[in-house]
Amino acid sequence: MIEKNLQIIRKKLPPEVSLVAVSKFHPVERLMEAYAAGQRIFAESRPQELAAKVPQMPSDVQWHFIGHLQTNKLKMVLPYVSLVQSVDSFHLLDAIAKWARANGRVLDVLLELHLGAEQTKQGFTEEEILSICQSHCHSEQSEESIRIRGLMGMASNTEDMAQVEREFARIEALYNKIKASGMEGFDILSIGMSGDWPIAVRHGATMVRIGTDIFGPREY
Repeated sequence: MIEKNLQIIRKKLPPEVSLVAVSKFHPVERLMEAYAAGQRIFAESRPQELAAKVPQMPSDVQWHFIGHLQTNKLKMVLPYVSLVQSVDSFHLLDAIAKWARANGRVLDVLLELHLGAEQTKQGFTEEEILSICQSHCHSEQSEESIRIRGLMGMASNTEDMAQVEREFARIEALYNKIKASGMEGFDILSIGMSGDWPIAVRHGATMVRIGTDIFGPREY
């Protein structure tokens, strides 16, 4: 079933859009089914679950972190991931840069825009993201430890697809504005999940994060 689900998604997904399999709450056996079907990028949102799964999966898997990351959990995540998609505060951005410098790493990150209507969602404002990108372009020290590769956003949890469309249009406009400024290496727009990824693709997504449509309902 997982292989069939992946085939269906890949047929609909433009070739230039990366598919990230959101594997949180699913056992390694199901991840291996996706791996056998050719999937190589997986995303987790809990540090403990990520750290437990990494050694059980093949070494050529690319791991992304997509959840709220507390700074006291960095060492459970940063050694293993190729991309932190969910940088949602100045404090976290600084902590990642500090960890990367201390460990001789250069880490790729996405800045999370507070996109949905829910106040519980994390993320920056447009103004904060623009300020960070401007500062990053003029800071050699930052460039040594982190690369801001793009933006991530999560639409409101709603059945109103017109609202989702408006929210994706908003992050698309911000992404295009920063990209047009000539920021080096800024090339990822991660929006869209199982319920709304076709809308995200229409709004310039270069990466979609799909869980349920691949693995089925979560196993808590």
